[in-house]
Amino acid sequence: MPRPTAAQLAYGSCTVIFSTLAMLLLSQTSSSVGIVLITLSALALGLLVALTVPLPRQAPSASATAPPVREPAAERSETAPVAVSSAHGRRPVRTTHGRRPVRAHAER
Repeated sequence: MPRPTAAQLAYGSCTVIFSTLAMLLLSQTSSSVGIVLITLSALALGLLVALTVPLPRQAPSASATAPPVREPAAERSETAPVAVSSAHGRRPVRTTHGRRPVRAHAER
């Protein structure tokens, strides 16, 4: 069973203390049995509150944050364009992996 967090302990303790005081003041009981019942119900309520406090999320595993593996240059497609850009009305320039820019289509 995991250890309780500080938030769980704080919320549970505050719930026990304040609910015990509130129930004792509202019921105005003076009998031992009434005080014991109120105390036990306050403890149960505090435990319920402590268990329902959301737990902090765990950090993602190392494999989830690893960068994607790139394929070697020899296995890349030689004809697949990476980006096509057109700046200031010029003809589009097509670039590929690791190669210099090549003009797309010559004007006819």
